[in-house]
Amino acid sequence: MQPGVVHHVELWVPDLARAERSWGWLLGELGHRPYRSWEHGRSWRLGDTYVVVEQSPAMRDGGHDRRRAGLNHLALHAGTPAQLDALVAAAPKHGWTLLFADRHPFAGGPEHHAAYLEDADGFEVELVAG
Repeated sequence: MQPGVVHHVELWVPDLARAERSWGWLLGELGHRPYRSWEHGRSWRLGDTYVVVEQSPAMRDGGHDRRRAGLNHLALHAGTPAQLDALVAAAPKHGWTLLFADRHPFAGGPEHHAAYLEDADGFEVELVAG
């Protein structure tokens, strides 16, 4: 394995079932497959990288806020512009809200075709077309 390539990303969530519905759907649409499942967590794998959502008993109260120090968002390739449009259209049924709707799909600038989605717990994902 090449040094520096992401091994995994782990998100601690306040509601595992809710996160499993939103993140499981999105990651599945992007080609990830269920990887591991345990009492407090789930993971999905694509190649050598996997994403974990966990409702850890060690988690402290306070909730996630992407505008505080820490993780702002996770950016993922979303395929073609048409594939991105299909994801954006289906996303609300799976707990996602489109951010910056007035500037979509160029909220990141005129050369950056992307969608910014937020789940019910405030986690943001940037889906990049192209």
